[in-house]
Amino acid sequence: MAKFKKVVVANRGAVAARVLRSLRAMGIPSVAVYSDADAGASYLSLAQEAVRIGPAPARESYLNVDALLEVVRRTGADGLHPGYGFLSENAVFAAQVEAAGARFIGPSPRWIEAMGHKTRARELAAEHGMPVGRGSAVLSGDADSMLRAAEAIGYPILVKPASGGGGIGMLPARSPQELLGAIERASSMAQRGFASAEVYLERLVDRPRHVEFQILGDRHGGVVHLHERDCSVQRRHQKLIEESPAPGLDRQVVGALAERIAQTLQTMGYDNIGTVEMLVGLDGEFSFLEMNTRLQVEHGVTEEVTGVDLVAAQVRSAAGERLADILPSTLPCNGHAIQARVYAEDPKRFFPSPGRLEVFVPPSDPDVRVECGYDQGQDVTPHYDPLLAKVIVHAATRGEAIDRLMKALRAFRIEGVRNNVPALLEILDSPEFRAGDVHTGLLADVMKQAVRA
Repeated sequence: MAKFKKVVVANRGAVAARVLRSLRAMGIPSVAVYSDADAGASYLSLAQEAVRIGPAPARESYLNVDALLEVVRRTGADGLHPGYGFLSENAVFAAQVEAAGARFIGPSPRWIEAMGHKTRARELAAEHGMPVGRGSAVLSGDADSMLRAAEAIGYPILVKPASGGGGIGMLPARSPQELLGAIERASSMAQRGFASAEVYLERLVDRPRHVEFQILGDRHGGVVHLHERDCSVQRRHQKLIEESPAPGLDRQVVGALAERIAQTLQTMGYDNIGTVEMLVGLDGEFSFLEMNTRLQVEHGVTEEVTGVDLVAAQVRSAAGERLADILPSTLPCNGHAIQARVYAEDPKRFFPSPGRLEVFVPPSDPDVRVECGYDQGQDVTPHYDPLLAKVIVHAATRGEAIDRLMKALRAFRIEGVRNNVPALLEILDSPEFRAGDVHTGLLADVMKQAVRA
């Protein structure tokens, strides 16, 4: 078995803890990094070494490329795992890690570059026969040319940053009068969030489902899929509840599309972990949305139904092993898994709620998987994403999984900051969610019903 000698985990909180646990189980020494805000955080104890990389602001610590590369050199690490978020989809950083003598544990920089730019990814998908919805190239020129591009697609329109993800900078426009203002605002947000003001247009699909396919490749030409996840329950284009398998879809159709995606990426030469994201319209048609060239926050539900440790598989693939040696010959999809993201945020308006976790006691049921980035008494700062924990359950049926997840969330004790557990419970117990009638507008629908009640 090919193996790294030492791996730097260039992330924080629950993300770092998740990766560090797998490295420890694999017997690979690890290095954790931390900012001043995370000094003393519990995830640091999972690593053999912990190195300070800067003050609290992310740009001076977790996004400080020079500091991270210095950690690689100083510790003699031969691998760097970026986790998800921060620099995980930064092709320049991946190349710099390789130039520093370490392996970036993710796809090759060329794939991060190709798929990280949304319009180029759409073009690649279309060239290889994937279903792609109507959209534009990166916008340039005067207002008239932008209006003509929108007219060719048809309203309603979604304005999207060409770089980055996480729903940042995505704005709808339902008329020409709304379009130019939306473009200006989206460009500004894209510049702040991704250091690129480039935006493009997509046809806005009302009340779509968001279904994504987990992919894993190796450096020997192999690519497989590990089934799909439904990530339709969102707020501000950011996922709240994810599940696998996707409910209410024709299994033959979904299975055939998963195989087609894996074969397409194999033809292209994709070489590590990735997720192909699709929208499903009311007509049941799938269309390519984007590809994330990294481990996803919601990967745990895939692990629960397949029995595969995706972090370990990703690390082994990056080390040069073949998929045939990493994965079982058949990849099952057993039972049903659901994940809820618990945030420190207002449960009605969904704005961040920083503060001190006076009480923070996750559910103790051994059948419930909880991945936390915080401890009781720790401050939730405005410097980072306010994700407190991921709560993941697995059961024989979807109904049993919903009940188990609701029980776990009710047992979660959080005081000192506002949190979104009440909203999660409203969604999980709604007739629509229980029936599998999920779509990206479900949260708004459920919360309106709760207000009327």
